[in-house]
Amino acid sequence: MVDSQVVLNGQTIAYSCYAIAIILLMLWFGLNITKTGKGSKVSSALFYSFVAFLIVLGVSLHIVTYNTIPWASMDLNRKEIKADKVFEISVENHKFILPSEKLVINVNEKAMFKVYSKDLTYGFGLFRTDNSMVFQMQVVPGHLNDILWKFDKPGVYTIRSTEYSGPKGAQMILKDVIEVVAN
Repeated sequence: MVDSQVVLNGQTIAYSCYAIAIILLMLWFGLNITKTGKGSKVSSALFYSFVAFLIVLGVSLHIVTYNTIPWASMDLNRKEIKADKVFEISVENHKFILPSEKLVINVNEKAMFKVYSKDLTYGFGLFRTDNSMVFQMQVVPGHLNDILWKFDKPGVYTIRSTEYSGPKGAQMILKDVIEVVAN
């Protein structure tokens, strides 16, 4: 599975270039239609050629980046995928209750996190040591809240609530409780 940080960086570059191309087209068009004197009009054929190019480029970007989302194929084929490890985690009174002090996962194992809320809506987010997010989901009481994830490299991760659940929710952090180890 591609790391979500790599996907984010790639999409940031691609869509930033696309946005800059659109802004430059609008700037070029605006400057040319506001010029006074001879040659102040923009050729409609040239303008619509640029618009068509941007449409094709935008649709192509969406098609190309669709398959780079690391969890898409796993979510689409979820019924056929068996988790290597299942962790049942409950949340109550602004506290995560883990099945053990530390959750250990081997590299390339698929881990299922089943999170149950007994009182409020919380978030369940997994964060790297640099505080960037790996994934997150909303945890709603009375509903199935689970996420399947394949870890492809070793690391230590922190669990945080990613949903506002009152002032105490900001303190819902379990540092370095998930460890992914090489087999």
